[in-house]
Amino acid sequence: MQKLRHTTNRLVSLTMGQYDNTEYINIGEVQTPRMDNFKKVSVLPLIFLIFYEVSGGPFGVEDSVQAAGPFLALLGFLVFPFIWSIPEALITAEMGTMFPENGGYVVWVASALGPYWGFQQGWVKWLSGVIDNALYPVLFLDYLKSEIPSLGGGLPRIIAVLSLTLLLTYMNYRGLTIVGWVAVLLGVFSILPFVVMGLVSIPKLKPSRWFVVNMHDVDWNLYLNTLFWNLNYWDSISTLAGEVENPKKTLPKALFYALILVVLGYFFPLLVGIGALPLDRELWTDGYFSDIAKMLGGVWLRWWIQAAAAMSNMGMFVAEMSSDSFQLLGMAERGMLPEFFGKRSRYGTPLIGILFSASGVLLLSWLSFQEIVAAENFLYCFGMILEFIAFVRLRMKYPAASRPYKIPIGTVGSVLMCVPPTILICVVLALSSLKVALVSLVAVVIGLVMQPGLKYIEKRRWLKFSISADLADLHVSGHDSTDSSIR
Repeated sequence: MQKLRHTTNRLVSLTMGQYDNTEYINIGEVQTPRMDNFKKVSVLPLIFLIFYEVSGGPFGVEDSVQAAGPFLALLGFLVFPFIWSIPEALITAEMGTMFPENGGYVVWVASALGPYWGFQQGWVKWLSGVIDNALYPVLFLDYLKSEIPSLGGGLPRIIAVLSLTLLLTYMNYRGLTIVGWVAVLLGVFSILPFVVMGLVSIPKLKPSRWFVVNMHDVDWNLYLNTLFWNLNYWDSISTLAGEVENPKKTLPKALFYALILVVLGYFFPLLVGIGALPLDRELWTDGYFSDIAKMLGGVWLRWWIQAAAAMSNMGMFVAEMSSDSFQLLGMAERGMLPEFFGKRSRYGTPLIGILFSASGVLLLSWLSFQEIVAAENFLYCFGMILEFIAFVRLRMKYPAASRPYKIPIGTVGSVLMCVPPTILICVVLALSSLKVALVSLVAVVIGLVMQPGLKYIEKRRWLKFSISADLADLHVSGHDSTDSSIR
């Protein structure tokens, strides 16, 4: 049982000491807030958990060809990772090993900017994750409704959404190691049909089709949102860092291999689909890969792609719910949420966090695909701005803090690395519709008000808030904090 003490006796944020006579402990060596009698997640399951947090396969990238044509679609999935995915993954590796606990990015922001902004980060990230997760049961049924038309609407569809959500929620309840190995099996099953499709397409490939471009016929909003939605959420795995085996080595390694897997998982199917068939941009929409599979390999390959797409949505659901629910647990262990959010089931999973996340999914499942993608992108952008600020601030103020993995760039390099993704965030926000912007801003305002409300509840002792005694502290003592060498 973890020892807990009230937040009134202790600072919620990770105080990193003053500049006078400071010494920083090795955060990576401190026991993280997890229960040691449960199995930890190893490298291979972690790679596929990241794969499903970010991607899940090429299902959903078809709109990039419709929006911008073949050349820009292919170029986007090659260039965009350098602008967005690689910086985000590198920041996640550095900060995730610096703070290997379940609060993840919430703890990063709280450490740099204080507990108020740490809570705001947790609120918008959790909400964007739940909005994202509301999409997957719906997409799962959309892939099946061609074979089972009754799932297209009405009571059968509602029952199916409820049943699927409950089944996948129960899988999360049974343990993260189970979720991790299920992700491995689903990942292999989802990737293999595209390898087969690539092999059977070789005789039909025409490289000239890859270079078709028309800059006067580009839907930039759809194009950028499709790229952004398919290549973000690298930081989500940080909220599971407390459940990872030797996170200071495992997390950076898993992020590296997952990055390769995700980029290839998008680029290769697009290369095959575009190069093997004559171009008709209007056909390139959700589910078109199954039609390509039928034309190239036959009905059996189409069924495999459809089954892979359905299973991929299941993988993304369980991975996202794991991240969302463990984030709530981590926030409770930092005293940002009531203590009952830190309650674990007998399988070591965050019981209340899972129930809250599942309830949010069910409440939001009525939204359309386009509304879900736009709303989650807006909220996600707000959270990422806070992350970039926290990353740079911690680099500048506390250069001597131990970083088991450190991006090999200085302070100026850290700032410059964050500039391109920040510009991209501004573009995505500027292209948002007025409706999405207003709804998202209302959600942000709710968070701004909620944190003082929870502090008032804590002050009146209506609910119990506490901080885990097992969490890392950074002590005041004898190294010069301006020493930029991190060991």
